Amino acid sequence: MSSLQFRTPSLEDASRCHAIEIGAYEGDEAATLEKIQTRISQYPQGFLLLESDGEIVGFINSGCAHQVVMSDEAFKELVGHDPDAPNVVIMSVVVDPAYQGQGHAKRLMEAFILRMKACAKQTIHLMCKEQHVPLYRKLGYQYVQPSPSEHGGMAWHEMVMVL
Repeated sequence: MSSLQFRTPSLEDASRCHAIEIGAYEGDEAATLEKIQTRISQYPQGFLLLESDGEIVGFINSGCAHQVVMSDEAFKELVGHDPDAPNVVIMSVVVDPAYQGQGHAKRLMEAFILRMKACAKQTIHLMCKEQHVPLYRKLGYQYVQPSPSEHGGMAWHEMVMVL
């Protein structure tokens, strides 16, 4: 059995995170290395890594807002982010394709939810593809609406969890 560990990233982790991001997401939906670096440097407490035997296998990153507009593309670069705001917006939930199907996304999300509760956040928002809606419902998210976002040329669905 491998040894799993959660931790907050440093900027040195950005390249590995970017490699996972581009390996798991399609086309333009993957964040750039620069966006990942920005998310690590500006809001490390909202960026959670999962390591297996010392190797990063997945992560969640986020920002915080007073008013959540899920289709706001500028927010993906943390424009308008306020670390003290009560609402968390997840940007990525991603597991290296070589490690998918082992429950890592669920483990990451459960640890992330606990972390956000400890930070006294009020809600967690995310957008996902249709096939992931049932997974997020099982984790306690409520379906909000189809998203007007056309990020990456994909159809998205907005979900929220009240903490």
